[in-house]
Amino acid sequence: MGVERSVTRWYIHRQMILHEIESLERRLHHLPAVGQAEQDDLKHQLATAQEKLRGLGSCPRPMMG
Repeated sequence: MGVERSVTRWYIHRQMILHEIESLERRLHHLPAVGQAEQDDLKHQLATAQEKLRGLGSCPRPMMG
């Protein structure tokens, strides 16, 4: 049971990060009129989210089913 819980936790965390990345990319591409400072901030947030995703690594165990 502990393995399934860790896989579920990893998957939920991964989905949250992917949603954050998607949201930041959407904001960056659909708001070209924002100031340079805001674009730089969005790019920094995007880079941070992508680094979190890389840091998360692969699934602790293969998903069942």
